[in-house]
Amino acid sequence: MKQTTYMLLYLLAGMVLPGIWSTADAQKDTADAEAKTKLARALTLHVSFDKGLDADFSRGDKKCYVQQGPKLVPAKPNDEVKLAGDAGRFGGALHFPRKGTYRPTFKDGGVLGYNAKSWSASVSAWLRLDPDKDLEPGYCDPIQIIGDDNKKGYIFLEWSKDETPRYFRYAIRPLFPIWNPKNLPWADIPNDKKPMVQVARAPFTREKWTHVVFTLENINDKSKPPVGKLYLNGKLQGTIEKWDMKFDWDPAKVLLVLGANYVGHMDDLAVFDRPLTDVEADRIHALKNGICELYP
Repeated sequence: MKQTTYMLLYLLAGMVLPGIWSTADAQKDTADAEAKTKLARALTLHVSFDKGLDADFSRGDKKCYVQQGPKLVPAKPNDEVKLAGDAGRFGGALHFPRKGTYRPTFKDGGVLGYNAKSWSASVSAWLRLDPDKDLEPGYCDPIQIIGDDNKKGYIFLEWSKDETPRYFRYAIRPLFPIWNPKNLPWADIPNDKKPMVQVARAPFTREKWTHVVFTLENINDKSKPPVGKLYLNGKLQGTIEKWDMKFDWDPAKVLLVLGANYVGHMDDLAVFDRPLTDVEADRIHALKNGICELYP
């Protein structure tokens, strides 16, 4: 009798459990697809660096530029900025072999979405370098968002210039009198008085790629608190908050700038039109083929 009962239970389990498992898998696949669709709707720029400096996808101008005097001219690979065929996190990569002045740049025009009322966005990229061995003396900003005047606002990722190991930072500097009323050098302002997130031992190495995401939320918004967040490898590192984040840029002159004094590799640059959530930052970090998974 017991053997018969066990046999019936075994047969029932064989019929029911696969159905449960397949339903769970289907639900997960649906949730993943919906999450990717939501991210795809927010995507405004993607640069894979697989075939060139220009963007693979953009809501605005796909062209990559470089500043020459007062003008922006089309950027081209050269001795300071190279395309590295199979060296990327996904396919090709951008390589800055030494400290230089050639800085690949993308226009806003629907990409960053800067405006004077309420501005939110996110920027994602992969970096590979050993900051203490590869970077030359002085500050290094691998990614900047700038306008017509840095005293009217300035957003950047940076490595500090003197410490060993170097600190990695994300800063949102609003109008100059707000963050620096005493007109002090950036290095002379106490760290807890700077609008930034600082990471003492960030996981950057020559051997492995590190994923970076930084977000902007409610910049210039008088009714909502402004916030900035920094993520490394999908994990939140810190938050910039409780600051007056008033900017005064000319929207026509806002730019996304790469490689200021940077020495190392960069890959899979992307911009989104809203702040990513903690879950979304981790999801992008986990994409097997990079941002190209989000669109055809």
